[in-house]
Amino acid sequence: QVQLVESGGGLVQPGGSLRLSCAASGNIFSIMHMAWFRQSPGKQRELVATITSGGSTNYADSVKGRFTISRDNAKNTVYLQMSSLKPEDTAVYYCNARILSVAGELTYPRDYWGQGTQVTVSS
Repeated sequence: QVQLVESGGGLVQPGGSLRLSCAASGNIFSIMHMAWFRQSPGKQRELVATITSGGSTNYADSVKGRFTISRDNAKNTVYLQMSSLKPEDTAVYYCNARILSVAGELTYPRDYWGQGTQVTVSS
């Protein structure tokens, strides 16, 4: 079993910054890609940023230049540094990871989600 636990959300004024963290624990052989998604009320969940095991990153156009995704492989943790926050960034942010787990002599990949953390950008 694998768990993803997020932290770091909260209320911030427009133009402010927040750093989200997501730590993976449990039956982890290796972590492939990791990502952050977000979902606002009445909208579909959207991809915010991704990072591969090698550190290659990709961002949604709406956050390019403002958000930075990074990972600490030793800690099985992914981060999302958010700067110059706007009211439209308000959403529940979810961590996602594709993780290889061990079952006997085999490994198998599976996608996992965190529970979500609320980010509210408001004055």
